[in-house]
Amino acid sequence: MEDTHAEFTASIPEHYEQYLVPLIFDDYAQALASSLTDKKGAHVLETACGTGIVSRYVAQALDETSRLTATDLNEPMIEQARAAVGDHANVEFQQANALDLPFDSNGFDAVLCQFGVMFFPDRPQGYREAARVLNPGGKFIFNVWDSLEENPFPAVVEATVSGLYPANPPNFYATPFGYYDLELIVRQLQKAGFARVDLSVIPLVSEAPSARDIALGFIAGTPLANTIEERQTPTLDQVVDAATEALDAQFGSGPCKAPMQAIQITASLP
Repeated sequence: MEDTHAEFTASIPEHYEQYLVPLIFDDYAQALASSLTDKKGAHVLETACGTGIVSRYVAQALDETSRLTATDLNEPMIEQARAAVGDHANVEFQQANALDLPFDSNGFDAVLCQFGVMFFPDRPQGYREAARVLNPGGKFIFNVWDSLEENPFPAVVEATVSGLYPANPPNFYATPFGYYDLELIVRQLQKAGFARVDLSVIPLVSEAPSARDIALGFIAGTPLANTIEERQTPTLDQVVDAATEALDAQFGSGPCKAPMQAIQITASLP
């Protein structure tokens, strides 16, 4: 997974945690964690755990016989997640590549992944790995964002950033908001060995204290920050200012609300 679109390093984890988690991730994390119906004695693997928002909710639901192994490709994200979850006897954090998991086959009852599969450079391989480490009858539960048309906050930011680089616009947003073809997702999961795939479209409302919080989240809290800093002109601060102005114009300068939409997928092994 050597891809700048997946490099959540430097100050990105802090901005991600401060701005994006409350803006777009928290509600979906609760939905993902609550989908674990069989928690007693379960061994759960989380891939692409980010700063641990799903890990926190799963940890709260674990009994003394259950375990959560939370992994991410980026060590700085794991450190942020470990600090957020705190000491928990049944939770372990480990750096791992979701496309080459360092675990034996048939070792987990469920695999969770919150908004991570879009960043897999080889999604079918990621699905095969999830299937490999699951026990028979195990479930792979994950979510993906719907299109930018269904997610106005990042759509405005994307349009603004692209306008600042007309000759060579960054294409970061095509990664998190470009994998919503449900027929393709189902087909890839079935080829990986999953027998049943259930889909649920989840529309929610995203809220932020200000337009600047949104801009900071979607720019400084994502690997897009790496691309902007590499290009140097305009600066990261100038890009955030431009996005803030555009968001102000559409949603107002005070507290902002807009719809957001994601799809939750549960793939079950035979």
